[in-house]
Amino acid sequence: MRVLLLGGTTEARRLADLVAGEVAVTTSLAGRTREPLLPAGAVRIGGFGGADGLARYLRDEHVDAVVDATHPFAAAMSGNAFEACTASDVPLMILRRPGWTARPGDEWHRVASLPEAAALLPGLGRRVFLTTGRQGIAHFAGSDECFFLARSVEPPAGPVPRQLEVVLDRGPFTVAGERDLITRHRLDVLVTKDSGGADAKLVAARELAIPVLMVDRPPLPPAAVVSTADAAAAWLRSLRR
Repeated sequence: MRVLLLGGTTEARRLADLVAGEVAVTTSLAGRTREPLLPAGAVRIGGFGGADGLARYLRDEHVDAVVDATHPFAAAMSGNAFEACTASDVPLMILRRPGWTARPGDEWHRVASLPEAAALLPGLGRRVFLTTGRQGIAHFAGSDECFFLARSVEPPAGPVPRQLEVVLDRGPFTVAGERDLITRHRLDVLVTKDSGGADAKLVAARELAIPVLMVDRPPLPPAAVVSTADAAAAWLRSLRR
Protein backbone atom coordinates (compact mmCIF):
# COMPACT_ATOMS: atom_id res chain seq x y z
CA MET A 1 0.00 0.00 0.00
CA ARG A 2 1.44 3.36 -1.10
CA VAL A 3 0.59 6.35 1.09
CA LEU A 4 1.31 10.02 0.45
CA LEU A 5 1.55 11.97 3.69
CA LEU A 6 1.35 15.73 3.33
CA GLY A 7 3.47 16.66 6.31
CA GLY A 8 5.43 19.29 8.14
CA THR A 9 3.73 18.90 11.53
CA THR A 10 4.40 16.96 14.71
CA GLU A 11 1.33 14.83 13.97
CA ALA A 12 2.66 13.96 10.50
CA ARG A 13 5.98 12.77 11.91
CA ARG A 14 4.16 10.74 14.55
CA LEU A 15 1.97 9.11 11.89
CA ALA A 16 4.99 8.30 9.71
CA ASP A 17 6.63 6.61 12.70
CA LEU A 18 3.47 4.57 13.35
CA VAL A 19 2.99 3.20 9.83
CA ALA A 20 6.46 3.22 8.23
CA GLY A 21 6.87 -0.51 8.84
CA GLU A 22 3.42 -1.36 7.49
CA VAL A 23 2.98 0.71 4.32
CA ALA A 24 5.20 2.48 1.79
CA VAL A 25 4.84 6.02 3.12
CA THR A 26 6.25 9.11 1.43
CA THR A 27 6.08 12.39 3.34
CA SER A 28 5.87 15.53 1.23
CA LEU A 29 7.31 18.73 2.73
CA ALA A 30 6.74 22.19 1.27
CA GLY A 31 10.42 23.12 1.51
CA ARG A 32 9.95 26.44 3.28
CA THR A 33 12.29 25.43 6.13
CA ARG A 34 15.95 24.83 5.28
CA GLU A 35 16.50 22.23 8.00
CA PRO A 36 13.15 20.49 8.59
CA LEU A 37 12.67 17.72 11.12
CA LEU A 38 12.55 14.62 8.92
CA PRO A 39 10.08 11.78 9.49
CA ALA A 40 10.48 8.04 9.05
CA GLY A 41 10.12 6.68 5.51
CA ALA A 42 10.72 8.40 2.18
CA VAL A 43 10.65 12.21 1.91
CA ARG A 44 10.01 14.51 -1.05
CA ILE A 45 10.47 18.27 -0.84
CA GLY A 46 8.72 20.90 -2.94
CA GLY A 47 5.35 21.62 -4.46
CA PHE A 48 3.32 19.59 -6.93
CA GLY A 49 2.11 22.35 -9.22
CA GLY A 50 -1.39 22.81 -7.85
CA ALA A 51 -4.25 20.34 -7.75
CA ASP A 52 -3.62 19.13 -11.32
CA GLY A 53 0.04 18.45 -10.60
CA LEU A 54 -0.84 16.57 -7.43
CA ALA A 55 -3.40 14.49 -9.32
CA ARG A 56 -0.72 13.55 -11.86
CA TYR A 57 1.62 12.57 -9.03
CA LEU A 58 -1.02 10.35 -7.47
CA ARG A 59 -1.56 8.56 -10.77
CA ASP A 60 2.12 8.30 -11.73
CA GLU A 61 3.17 6.99 -8.32
CA HIS A 62 0.13 4.70 -7.94
CA VAL A 63 -0.75 6.25 -4.58
CA ASP A 64 -3.44 4.30 -2.72
CA ALA A 65 -4.29 6.85 0.00
CA VAL A 66 -3.46 10.41 1.06
CA VAL A 67 -3.28 11.84 4.57
CA ASP A 68 -3.28 15.64 4.74
CA ALA A 69 -1.38 16.38 7.95
CA THR A 70 -0.25 19.86 6.95
CA HIS A 71 -0.36 22.92 9.18
CA PRO A 72 -3.90 24.07 10.09
CA PHE A 73 -3.28 27.26 8.07
CA ALA A 74 -2.05 25.51 4.91
CA ALA A 75 -5.42 26.14 3.27
CA ALA A 76 -4.17 26.09 -0.33
CA MET A 77 -2.48 22.72 0.06
CA SER A 78 -5.53 21.22 1.75
CA GLY A 79 -7.76 22.49 -1.03
CA ASN A 80 -5.44 21.07 -3.68
CA ALA A 81 -5.34 17.72 -1.91
CA PHE A 82 -9.12 17.49 -1.81
CA GLU A 83 -9.46 18.38 -5.51
CA ALA A 84 -6.70 15.99 -6.59
CA CYS A 85 -7.98 13.07 -4.54
CA THR A 86 -11.54 13.63 -5.74
CA ALA A 87 -10.41 13.73 -9.37
CA SER A 88 -8.19 10.65 -8.93
CA ASP A 89 -10.62 8.65 -6.78
CA VAL A 90 -7.96 8.30 -4.07
CA PRO A 91 -9.11 8.10 -0.42
CA LEU A 92 -8.24 11.20 1.62
CA MET A 93 -8.07 11.71 5.38
CA ILE A 94 -7.33 15.07 7.01
CA LEU A 95 -5.32 14.93 10.24
CA ARG A 96 -5.67 18.13 12.28
CA ARG A 97 -4.86 18.62 15.92
CA PRO A 98 -7.64 20.39 17.86
CA GLY A 99 -7.59 24.16 18.11
CA TRP A 100 -7.30 26.08 21.34
CA THR A 101 -10.20 26.94 23.66
CA ALA A 102 -10.24 30.01 25.90
CA ARG A 103 -10.17 29.37 29.64
CA PRO A 104 -11.16 31.48 32.65
CA GLY A 105 -8.76 34.41 32.89
CA ASP A 106 -8.09 34.59 29.15
CA GLU A 107 -8.75 37.80 27.23
CA TRP A 108 -8.94 36.63 23.65
CA HIS A 109 -9.97 38.66 20.63
CA ARG A 110 -10.69 36.32 17.72
CA VAL A 111 -10.22 37.58 14.17
CA ALA A 112 -10.57 35.94 10.77
CA SER A 113 -7.25 36.99 9.24
CA LEU A 114 -3.83 38.52 9.84
CA PRO A 115 -4.82 41.84 8.18
CA GLU A 116 -7.77 42.03 10.59
CA ALA A 117 -5.38 41.36 13.48
CA ALA A 118 -3.07 44.16 12.30
CA ALA A 119 -6.00 46.59 12.13
CA LEU A 120 -7.22 45.74 15.64
CA LEU A 121 -3.79 45.58 17.26
CA PRO A 122 -3.17 49.27 18.17
CA GLY A 123 -6.22 49.29 20.42
CA LEU A 124 -4.89 46.38 22.48
CA GLY A 125 -1.19 47.05 23.01
CA ARG A 126 2.03 48.62 21.80
CA ARG A 127 4.65 45.97 22.60
CA VAL A 128 3.73 42.87 20.65
CA PHE A 129 4.72 39.23 20.99
CA LEU A 130 4.21 38.06 17.39
CA THR A 131 4.10 34.27 16.88
CA THR A 132 2.42 33.97 13.50
CA GLY A 133 5.40 32.48 11.64
CA ARG A 134 7.83 34.36 9.44
CA GLN A 135 5.41 34.65 6.52
CA GLY A 136 2.88 36.44 8.70
CA ILE A 137 5.21 39.22 9.81
CA ALA A 138 4.76 41.24 6.60
CA HIS A 139 1.10 41.90 7.46
CA PHE A 140 2.28 44.13 10.33
CA ALA A 141 4.84 46.12 8.33
CA GLY A 142 2.70 49.26 8.49
CA SER A 143 2.21 49.20 12.27
CA ASP A 144 4.85 51.83 13.01
CA GLU A 145 3.39 52.68 16.41
CA CYS A 146 4.13 49.20 17.77
CA PHE A 147 7.27 47.33 18.80
CA PHE A 148 7.31 43.68 17.72
CA LEU A 149 9.17 40.74 19.18
CA ALA A 150 8.65 38.12 16.47
CA ARG A 151 9.59 34.49 16.91
CA SER A 152 10.11 32.17 13.97
CA VAL A 153 12.22 29.19 12.92
CA GLU A 154 13.87 31.19 10.12
CA PRO A 155 14.34 34.93 9.41
CA PRO A 156 11.42 36.77 7.80
CA ALA A 157 11.42 37.74 4.15
CA GLY A 158 9.71 40.72 2.60
CA PRO A 159 8.53 43.88 4.38
CA VAL A 160 8.78 43.97 8.17
CA PRO A 161 7.69 46.42 10.88
CA ARG A 162 10.02 49.34 11.55
CA GLN A 163 10.41 48.36 15.22
CA LEU A 164 11.16 44.65 15.03
CA GLU A 165 13.33 42.22 16.96
CA VAL A 166 13.38 38.61 15.73
CA VAL A 167 14.02 35.59 17.93
CA LEU A 168 14.99 32.51 15.91
CA ASP A 169 13.86 29.48 17.88
CA ARG A 170 11.95 26.23 17.55
CA GLY A 171 9.66 24.77 20.24
CA PRO A 172 8.60 23.15 22.38
CA PHE A 173 8.60 26.07 24.82
CA THR A 174 7.93 26.15 28.54
CA VAL A 175 5.50 28.36 30.44
CA ALA A 176 8.37 29.68 32.58
CA GLY A 177 10.40 30.53 29.49
CA GLU A 178 7.47 32.28 27.80
CA ARG A 179 6.63 34.21 30.94
CA ASP A 180 10.26 35.35 31.25
CA LEU A 181 10.38 36.42 27.60
CA ILE A 182 7.17 38.45 27.89
CA THR A 183 8.27 40.08 31.14
CA ARG A 184 11.82 40.81 30.02
CA HIS A 185 10.68 42.59 26.85
CA ARG A 186 7.71 44.29 28.58
CA LEU A 187 5.29 42.83 26.01
CA ASP A 188 1.65 43.75 26.51
CA VAL A 189 -0.19 41.80 23.78
CA LEU A 190 0.22 38.41 22.09
CA VAL A 191 -0.67 37.82 18.44
CA THR A 192 -0.88 34.19 17.35
CA LYS A 193 -2.73 31.80 15.04
CA ASP A 194 -5.01 29.06 16.34
CA SER A 195 -2.57 26.29 15.49
CA GLY A 196 -3.40 24.07 18.46
CA GLY A 197 -0.86 21.89 20.22
CA ALA A 198 1.39 23.14 23.00
CA ASP A 199 0.01 26.32 24.56
CA ALA A 200 2.79 27.58 26.85
CA LYS A 201 2.57 31.11 25.46
CA LEU A 202 -1.18 31.21 26.07
CA VAL A 203 -0.75 30.06 29.66
CA ALA A 204 1.91 32.73 30.18
CA ALA A 205 -0.37 35.39 28.68
CA ARG A 206 -3.17 34.30 31.00
CA GLU A 207 -0.92 34.42 34.06
CA LEU A 208 0.39 37.87 33.11
CA ALA A 209 -3.10 39.14 32.18
CA ILE A 210 -2.18 40.33 28.70
CA PRO A 211 -4.69 40.18 25.81
CA VAL A 212 -4.37 37.72 22.93
CA LEU A 213 -5.24 38.38 19.30
CA MET A 214 -6.17 34.93 18.01
CA VAL A 215 -6.42 34.38 14.26
CA ASP A 216 -9.02 31.71 13.46
CA ARG A 217 -8.26 28.76 11.19
CA PRO A 218 -9.42 28.73 7.59
CA PRO A 219 -12.26 26.28 6.84
CA LEU A 220 -11.40 22.71 5.85
CA PRO A 221 -12.56 21.09 2.62
CA PRO A 222 -15.47 18.62 3.00
CA ALA A 223 -13.35 15.53 3.73
CA ALA A 224 -13.14 13.14 6.67
CA VAL A 225 -11.13 14.52 9.61
CA VAL A 226 -9.35 12.94 12.59
CA SER A 227 -7.48 14.71 15.36
CA THR A 228 -4.72 12.24 16.28
CA ALA A 229 -2.00 10.30 14.49
CA ASP A 230 -3.29 7.09 16.06
CA ALA A 231 -6.71 7.62 14.49
CA ALA A 232 -5.15 8.30 11.09
CA ALA A 233 -3.03 5.15 11.42
CA ALA A 234 -6.17 3.15 12.25
CA TRP A 235 -7.84 4.54 9.10
CA LEU A 236 -4.89 3.45 6.94
CA ARG A 237 -4.96 -0.01 8.49
CA SER A 238 -8.67 -0.27 7.75
CA LEU A 239 -7.97 0.49 4.07
CA ARG A 240 -5.37 -2.27 3.98
CA ARG A 241 -7.93 -4.75 5.30
